[in-house]
Amino acid sequence: QVELVESGGGLAQAGGSLRLSCAASGRIFSINTMSWYRQAPGAQRALVAAIASGGSATYADSVKGRFTISRDNAENTVSLQMNSLKPEDTAAYYCNADLRRSSRARYVSVWGEGSQVTVSS
Repeated sequence: QVELVESGGGLAQAGGSLRLSCAASGRIFSINTMSWYRQAPGAQRALVAAIASGGSATYADSVKGRFTISRDNAENTVSLQMNSLKPEDTAAYYCNADLRRSSRARYVSVWGEGSQVTVSS
């Protein structure tokens, strides 16, 4: 069984910073892309940032220049540093990893349980 455990998040004022971390544990052979998504009340889950195993990263336009995604391949972790936070960043943030459990297995998408980020004005 593989699980993603998130930590961090919480409450911040506008202009402040928060950091989210996510650790993958269990039987893991390799991880391809690791990502952060977010979902605000009444909205669909949307991609915030993604990082490939080689380190190349992509960001949603709304967070470019403010958020930074990073990963540690040896520890199977991914982090999201969020600076210059805005009230519209308020959402539940979900970690996602495309991974496989053995060299013969297909890649599967695994989700964390979500971590709430609330930004007050």
